Amino acid sequence: MDIAWVALSLQPHIGLKTLRALVAHCGSLDAALCATPADLQRVPGIGAKLAHSIHTLDLAACVRQMERWQQAGVHILPRGQPGYPAALLPLDDAPATLFALGTLPAVPGVAVVGTRHPAEAHARLAHEVAARLAQAGQPIISGLALGIDRAAHEGALSVAAGCTVAIPGSGVLRPYPPEHRPLVERILRHGALLSEAPPDAGGSAARLVARNRIISGLARALIVIETGPQGGAMYAARAALAQQRPLYAADIPAAGNQALLQQQLARPLAHFPLP
Repeated sequence: MDIAWVALSLQPHIGLKTLRALVAHCGSLDAALCATPADLQRVPGIGAKLAHSIHTLDLAACVRQMERWQQAGVHILPRGQPGYPAALLPLDDAPATLFALGTLPAVPGVAVVGTRHPAEAHARLAHEVAARLAQAGQPIISGLALGIDRAAHEGALSVAAGCTVAIPGSGVLRPYPPEHRPLVERILRHGALLSEAPPDAGGSAARLVARNRIISGLARALIVIETGPQGGAMYAARAALAQQRPLYAADIPAAGNQALLQQQLARPLAHFPLP
């Protein structure tokens, strides 16, 4: 594992583009860690504050932290190294490093997402769709949120061989929301948690939004069950479109679903080849 890569990717405001720019300018990330703040500021996108953070980074402390995470069962997956999901590699904004608990499936999955406050009938639909796909051996990917996400995870787990991957808006050792701890324990027996956040990081609005590109990026298709026009699932839908993932939406009166369908951004769920 490239310790410098992981340590730098854990720093705020350092992503794949900045890591590549550091390598291009300094020759290697080890050299970047030894560079002066003045030299670091010559790298595109790096200002005085970030240059200081890189220059003062305590690599030994980062190694100790990584060891603690690994002892807790976390798999550290730097981009391009074994275990990193192949589906994310082509993405320009792919996470530089991912952290996983459990076992990631070896086959592509389908993402099922939607509102935290669904109509009961739509939660049942999410459960049914996920169960049918899981029964056919297709992993279900969702965001571990209340409502549709939870129904999708539970639908996958309702069948004997079901597998599901949860992408929380937090670290995998502090899954959000905390009331889903029993669900998380079930997921870890039949799938995995995956996040770009440091494993012990709490949930945040920014992480909840950012994880949507991972949800869609991992999937061979994304299904929106129910969402409003400004709902969180719309972030996943936009990410799917940008990544050229097939997008489907249930044809229900929800305003977000209708916007996707009427603008022909999504195909009706009825057209999805459910088993």
